[in-house]
Amino acid sequence: MTVSPVDFASLLCSRLCHDLLSPVGALNNGLELLTDETDPAMRERVMQLLADSARASASKLKFFRLAFGAAGGFGESVDTGEARNAIEGLVAENKRIKFVWAVETPAMPKSAVKVLLNLVLIATESLVRGGTMEVGGEDNDGHLEIVVKVEGARIVLDPEIRRTLVEGASEHAVTPRAAAAYMINTIVTDAGGTVIVSEPADDIMIFGAVFDAR
Repeated sequence: MTVSPVDFASLLCSRLCHDLLSPVGALNNGLELLTDETDPAMRERVMQLLADSARASASKLKFFRLAFGAAGGFGESVDTGEARNAIEGLVAENKRIKFVWAVETPAMPKSAVKVLLNLVLIATESLVRGGTMEVGGEDNDGHLEIVVKVEGARIVLDPEIRRTLVEGASEHAVTPRAAAAYMINTIVTDAGGTVIVSEPADDIMIFGAVFDAR
């Protein structure tokens, strides 16, 4: 089964809207409360809610712009520091996740950065009770090796997402929740590479991709 470009764009839009609904909805609720609230202490709390929601919305948009969109300018590569900043913004709201950056390569092809960020997105969501997420990657003259290792008390990966990561669309329809997995599989397999997903063992799980991006 193949997914048309239009259908895939719809999947990404649905995923983006789903993830932004909570912080944007909180902004709307906060503004409604602010309109009627006269107590100074409560107004201060509402203002803090608005600030937190605005920051979360901006961080998610920055991350998705790089992970799903055409961010990074018109060049063929992206500064990995930009990817690191996007990840830090994404996990900043989740105090239960410790993020470790182990990428020494200063720049990577855009396709590799998209794979890295989307693996991070899936890995982050698998840490149900929080934990540690370590991101590593190497670019050896176009040969990419990307690894995202998570460690936590409870690691859960949706079977649909696992299947889509490894097999792509196959005979199953792709849903918005698996849009990131489908993007990873498409980029990697089109480059003749392989996506690797380990089974959780000793509270550790590894997501990886090996492919050429020349």
